[in-house]
Amino acid sequence: MVEDGCTAGEIPIENVDALTLAKIIKWCMLHHDGDGKGHVLSEEKEKEKEKELRKWESDFIDELNYDELYFLLTGSNYMNVKELLSCTAQKVADMIKGKSPEKIREMFNIQNDFSKEEEESFRKENQWAFDSSN
Repeated sequence: MVEDGCTAGEIPIENVDALTLAKIIKWCMLHHDGDGKGHVLSEEKEKEKEKELRKWESDFIDELNYDELYFLLTGSNYMNVKELLSCTAQKVADMIKGKSPEKIREMFNIQNDFSKEEEESFRKENQWAFDSSN
């Protein structure tokens, strides 16, 4: 055992499962600078790589199911992978845009912990948030 609490050859990542970690590593490998061989790319090659990368990101995020998206969102947050966190958060935002709280709960299997009276009171106090003209 090493003094810092880590065992030799292991990296403690308690809040990220192996499948999610593999996805995060894949994301990071494709987002590093250069061509993967230590060379700096020309401006033309950089633009081409950027276009391919945006297409890959879109496909990568779109292929995730709800559970994978959740674990990737929380894992990228825990590991401070900001660009991946931003992409996963944007995907969630796009998914819930224009949906009712009930539909969002249904989509993500979220239990409503408000009583009917509490929810009614909250809706009255915050009517502007439920106004469909916004």
